[in-house]
Amino acid sequence: MKSRRQTKYFYIFISPWLLGFFALTMIPLAYSIYLSLTEYNALTPPQFVGLRNYSDLIFHDSLFWKALGNSMLYAVMAVPSSLLLALVLALLLSKESKASSVFQIIFFFPSIAAGAAVFTVLKYLLKGEGGLLNYILSFFGIQGPNWLSDGKWAMIALVMANLIFCGQQMLIFMAGIKQIPETYYEAARMDGAGKMSCFFHITFPQISQVFVFNLIMGIISAFQVFVQPLIMTAGGPLKKTYMYGMYIYDSGFAFGRFGYAASLAWIMYLIILFVSGVVLKGVQKLMNNEE
Repeated sequence: MKSRRQTKYFYIFISPWLLGFFALTMIPLAYSIYLSLTEYNALTPPQFVGLRNYSDLIFHDSLFWKALGNSMLYAVMAVPSSLLLALVLALLLSKESKASSVFQIIFFFPSIAAGAAVFTVLKYLLKGEGGLLNYILSFFGIQGPNWLSDGKWAMIALVMANLIFCGQQMLIFMAGIKQIPETYYEAARMDGAGKMSCFFHITFPQISQVFVFNLIMGIISAFQVFVQPLIMTAGGPLKKTYMYGMYIYDSGFAFGRFGYAASLAWIMYLIILFVSGVVLKGVQKLMNNEE
């Protein structure tokens, strides 16, 4: 009797979450799958077209491949650089001190600030003429490029701007580093190990799972990037920074092809799932070989 009462209360207490999950997650997901199989402009009822949207975007849509290629290039550049900077900052700030706490707040603040506002500020900092970065470079006799309007530098500028948001990854790395017993380092130093040896033989192996988590989350975020290129470059110049997320948005809200946009979104999901699976498999194989 007591067990049945506990079960009843359990379902009563989780019912708001279940309601939200089905109403805001499962039903929209199922509807988006159906929508991806239709031609729908939000003005007339959806017309079922089967897999035509998928075949069109794979075999007949050059802009799809352009946006996908740009997103992959951005991911290849942004994810490693952001992880490396976050790891370096975590190592430097992992020691308890007042200065460390202040710098943690400074580096983490952009991650919780309004993204659109931060990107707007970065856009003006990276202006070719009158931008702060080029002004600083001029003191060293360097003429900075047109960061956001030059096809050679626009993607690099976006990757540089992305580094300002490494604070969240930094805190996750720090949480992993602080869990490592100090006795490991004391024993290593007694054996004559230096800082680099301690990092590669103690620190990094101990936070490998944290590194993999940040890596996967970074890949997902990089493929879904949207606001940053929209505000900073608007996809230009000449579609050099036109990202996959921007194409999904434009397909639905600019071109009125919501069914096509839904199929693009599901293709993105499959790509992220595949890339994440390959990375996880590769990391696991690497770890097994080291063991």
